[in-house]
Amino acid sequence: MAGHPSSFVVDLVWGPHLPPPRLPVSCLTAEEQAVELQRVQQRRAADTAYEAELILGMAGERPAKDDPAPGTPGARRSGWAVDEGYAGVSEFFTAELSMVLNLGRRTAGHRYARASTWARKLPRTLAALAAGELDERRASELADVLQHTNADVAGQVEDALLPEATELSVHRLRNRATELMVELDAAAADERRKDAEKTADVHVHPSAVDGRSTLAADLPTDEAVECADIVDQLAKILKADGDPRRIGALRAHVLSLLIRRPADNGLPSVSADVRVTADLDSLGGTSGAAGEVNGLPITATHVRELLARVGALGLTTPEGGTLSFAVTGPDGELLATLTPADLDRLARRGCTTHPDSECSCPVTGPPPETEAYEPTDRQRAFVTTRDRRCRFPNCGQRVGWADLDHVIPAACGGATDCANLCCLCRSHHRLKTFAPGWRFAMTDDGVLTVTTPSGVTRTTRPPGMRPPPAETAPQPPPPADDPPPF
Repeated sequence: MAGHPSSFVVDLVWGPHLPPPRLPVSCLTAEEQAVELQRVQQRRAADTAYEAELILGMAGERPAKDDPAPGTPGARRSGWAVDEGYAGVSEFFTAELSMVLNLGRRTAGHRYARASTWARKLPRTLAALAAGELDERRASELADVLQHTNADVAGQVEDALLPEATELSVHRLRNRATELMVELDAAAADERRKDAEKTADVHVHPSAVDGRSTLAADLPTDEAVECADIVDQLAKILKADGDPRRIGALRAHVLSLLIRRPADNGLPSVSADVRVTADLDSLGGTSGAAGEVNGLPITATHVRELLARVGALGLTTPEGGTLSFAVTGPDGELLATLTPADLDRLARRGCTTHPDSECSCPVTGPPPETEAYEPTDRQRAFVTTRDRRCRFPNCGQRVGWADLDHVIPAACGGATDCANLCCLCRSHHRLKTFAPGWRFAMTDDGVLTVTTPSGVTRTTRPPGMRPPPAETAPQPPPPADDPPPF
């Protein structure tokens, strides 16, 4: 370009990703395999640094000025968990990042916080990561420890530990970084405790054994130690009284009883909300289809044992509980939710068109549309049974904490109808309503499609619905004859 010696053109082409050529592992000696493993670790470190730069680049395109201002509808409310934005970045960015990475919001938030800490406080650590000189795990430990201290203290800890970081075990590196940080900035340690108290929660994680899960609570260390000691003492008393179970099983049993049957703790009496989802054939023993307890998978045998335990094997309403039936179609799509009284009434009434003959006419279906903004009780029962949890990709918050959202807003003509309602947790409901650039669409059977401002689209199906069969590409017909040369 004459007259513009400093001008240049960059031509970027995105094509299919081709992995680097690699020799089969069977062709490598043990020494060569060890060298190749180290190379893989170096490439992973460099990719992690590049990922951090990409995350921060995207974050820079999502300014906080686009979020609802304090005192306006949709603004942050104190006391509720919100995603953290750094350096003026939108609180909704973490949700978009979780969509892009196809990961849970907590994992996406951790990667965003890690990238921000490396860039703002630990630039030499980020450079070592990009060069493959420091592995991802050790770089992450430094970021986790130094996230809440100031850049000056973080830099001093980095200067002291980075030269020897690869020679220290991961555990030792974390301890040394924590010791130095506390020496230089005790206030940062207090800040970490305050932040941990704000975000403390109780979580249920499915274990590797079907039908069992882990209940975890984030507590102050003194309270956690006290709780564990009380549980241990009570378990030892049961063991001394002759209970044959292992001491660990007794501890788990004691903890469950203390929570489900509290006494003298000053808390009001409550009943647990336990939602059991089971296939009717599984209850009768003619199918092995798995069921769910509050979204956690359990086997058909466990379903039958559970229902027998609460007195519901005969399909009667358990004492103090409720019983409803979900009628599904051939692909698992929800067609109707019915109580035992509904079933009895429909069985007696039958088909109004063919009252004296057997027919296949439907006698029930989804609750009808309402002209009101608030969903009816029957609509709420249908949608929560269909969705079971927040439908935002990779969220899964249980329906007890979810709102029923109009996918097409009522202000835009969206109907209060089950085909236009879905469960969204409060955080993702706010995002859909107030974050610019997001698009939500849902089919009549509840398949939800979400598109981010950056153009990433993900689809979630109601948990019980099976995906459509994969379409196979038509094969060309065989040639009539072999073409030359023969």
